Amino acid sequence: MNSLLSSPRRLVLALVAAGVVGASGAGLVSGMHAHAIAGPAAPVAAAAAPAPMALPDFSDITARNGPAVVNISVSGMTKTALDGGEGAGAQRRGVPGMDPNDPFYEFFRRFGMPGSMPNQRPVPTRGEGSGFILSPDGVILTNAHVVDGATNVSVKLTDRREFQAKVLGTDPRTDVAVLKIDAKNLPVVKLGSTSDLRVGEWVLAIGSPFGFENSVTAGVVSAKGRSLPDDGFVPFLQTDVAVNPGNSGGPLFNARGEVVGINSQIYSRSGGYQGVSFAIPIEVASRVKDQILATGQASHAQLGVSVQEVNQAFADSFKLDKPEGALVASVEPGSPAAKAGLEPGDVIRRLDGKPIVASGDLPALIGQALPGQKVQLDIWRQGQGKQLTATLGDAGDKAAKAERTAQAADQGKLGLALRPLATEEKREAGVDSGLLIEDASGPAANAGVQGGDVLLAINGTPARSVDQVRAAVAKAGKTVALLVLRDGNKIFVPVRIG
Repeated sequence: MNSLLSSPRRLVLALVAAGVVGASGAGLVSGMHAHAIAGPAAPVAAAAAPAPMALPDFSDITARNGPAVVNISVSGMTKTALDGGEGAGAQRRGVPGMDPNDPFYEFFRRFGMPGSMPNQRPVPTRGEGSGFILSPDGVILTNAHVVDGATNVSVKLTDRREFQAKVLGTDPRTDVAVLKIDAKNLPVVKLGSTSDLRVGEWVLAIGSPFGFENSVTAGVVSAKGRSLPDDGFVPFLQTDVAVNPGNSGGPLFNARGEVVGINSQIYSRSGGYQGVSFAIPIEVASRVKDQILATGQASHAQLGVSVQEVNQAFADSFKLDKPEGALVASVEPGSPAAKAGLEPGDVIRRLDGKPIVASGDLPALIGQALPGQKVQLDIWRQGQGKQLTATLGDAGDKAAKAERTAQAADQGKLGLALRPLATEEKREAGVDSGLLIEDASGPAANAGVQGGDVLLAINGTPARSVDQVRAAVAKAGKTVALLVLRDGNKIFVPVRIG
């Protein structure tokens, strides 16, 4: 995991703070006080006090499931700057072959353009995580971010055997990965369900925090169905279980010893564990796992809308009885939502009968559906309820993406593969128009343009469509000036195409 976490509290201290351990003592004090006032003939109130609550014992769950939890070690290569970034060394090194007085000198030095490329080299990187065995023949579940970019994945069992693992597939949208090791008769975990998991129930995590294999931590379910930024496809389980670096990908068990989630990430203001951790529901992970085993990849449905929260002001304005639902801010042209008749200003209140309370509930439910699936939407429009039916699209439709890429501006001259920005992408970037640069080659790549940049304008003309860019390139001379957005910064890049 990316966040560093501190040690968890002792479980018994947490119980004392919650008043569990001291419950019987409080009852005894009340009983003695009543007896002293009423005299011997009065009934003793202590007899009605609840019995002391027994603390949970996770030893059996740990002994039974611990052997099915594995330690995952990964290694790979990444590029880093030789000059140490923006320090004095970087300023001394400068941009080889370029006059420091050149207007573009600082631009190329700062943003890693061609002049700085020779100052980068690959360096080895290593990481650790956890996982758990699903089948006796070696199918393992973990987090996608645990194996992201890894060229070597090693799995170590509790009996100290080690295996080289093959990554069968990863799904960054849900942060789920499926591995396979060549082994037989392995211990496995039992999968449970989050549908009957209640907030406040005890849960248990087993993993390898900081490399300490098969470490056990416990806590309770703090909330269900949490929607996190950039993770709209997953309705997370929130717990107060201590999750540390190395716990990523490990199982979260319920009190019956069934896996109900995959420990994935934490929320922290300090970089350390602060009592808030999140797990991927096992239903989401299992669906992704089944798709990867069948096809090598996972697919996700898409509705084609951007939504926002319904607050009390919106509820009053739209004459809703309470501030619930997902307010449609925009509808992508030609999307399943547009074909179904959704309009900006509609409030989606239910999807296939499931209530939409917060706006984040909608993408989480859509993400659990399959492309091509028909869903019924209960919406609120102009003070009245209405039902619509939508056939969901594919969020990763390769055919559609290939078609957009095929519309790239004249790659022979400029070297850019472009596609229009989705509505949500525009909102995140804070722009009204622009084209996403999916790939850069030729003159554009030589000038330092990168995939992931957003093209805002070409020679001062806003880049609103691929055709506009193509026309601007056709009219240009030997050089075009591109205005691109990168990491929140707008920069001009001169591209020589003559």
